[in-house]
Amino acid sequence: MTIGDLDLGPRPLFLAPMEDVTDISFRVLCKEQGAAMVYTEFVPSEGLVRDADKAIAKMRTLPEEAPVGIQIYGHILENMVDAARMADRAAELAGGHGADIIDINFGCPVSKIAVRGAGSGMMREPDKMVAITKAVVDAVHKPVTVKTRLGWDEDSKIIPELAERLQDAGISALTIHGRTRQQMYRGSADWTLIGEVKNNPRIHIPIIGNGDITDGPSAKNAFDRYGVDAIMIGRASFGHPWIFREIRHYLDTGTQAPPLSVPERVALAKRHFSLSIGYKGVPRGVYEMRRHLSCYFKGLPDFKATRMKLVTSTDPDEIFETLDLIASRWADAPLETSNVYDI
Repeated sequence: MTIGDLDLGPRPLFLAPMEDVTDISFRVLCKEQGAAMVYTEFVPSEGLVRDADKAIAKMRTLPEEAPVGIQIYGHILENMVDAARMADRAAELAGGHGADIIDINFGCPVSKIAVRGAGSGMMREPDKMVAITKAVVDAVHKPVTVKTRLGWDEDSKIIPELAERLQDAGISALTIHGRTRQQMYRGSADWTLIGEVKNNPRIHIPIIGNGDITDGPSAKNAFDRYGVDAIMIGRASFGHPWIFREIRHYLDTGTQAPPLSVPERVALAKRHFSLSIGYKGVPRGVYEMRRHLSCYFKGLPDFKATRMKLVTSTDPDEIFETLDLIASRWADAPLETSNVYDI
């Protein structure tokens, strides 16, 4: 599969953009675990055009995570164009590697974004969505992709027609999450319409499927049954970054990879924590790892007090010591194989 000049290999697995999750440390770790493409957190176009430091910092990427997409969102055409141009120059503005692709977020269902007309709120204004997309494509040099949903609600699943219009606007790939905005993350993802888009003879760009991919069998079914070019994995990676290695193993061999032991999970947690404090320093790197650390060990018996230490300590040395304690005390404990569900 290719996006522009990027060769991503056969049946690639992508890490979905997730706010407060897909920072540099998590992206690097998922890349090490087999993700073919990773994406930044959502970058607000309004923040970029105001030269807000926080928004610009979100565009910093590293060579070791490439290829990487910078995802922008917003509902004002002029701001989205300016933001896309800044993302095109991310290496200059934010340092590091920059963007290999620029992705437009037309899929986020969170109320504070959607009710303003951004994210999946744009599903109610398809003409404006297409106009913004074409303006962004025309404004930048890198490939532009879009991530969106089936529609606003059950009565407006517009993705089959919308996909053609977005392709005609010049995008290089389309990611479809198999739910409407009104569903949020409830119910099951509907891959039928994703397959319909992929099998439309007019569609020639890669179609990336997203929703309810939690293991090797579900990924294989998505590729085999619906014919998608790639799969994007979201919440199933949270506290479980090795899911990319597990799914890759299943796709390549048809067998399940051996489950990670507690000591192996501890080793990955320590790697993740080291990356976080290395990139962000103390205390920020400590605070922002808290949402990840306890998820690595979901299902351990009698773990509440130890989890509290992981998510309340501000001392990196104490956290590393706690992780070593987990590796020894729960070395042979069984663990859940999947922590959460995919977005």
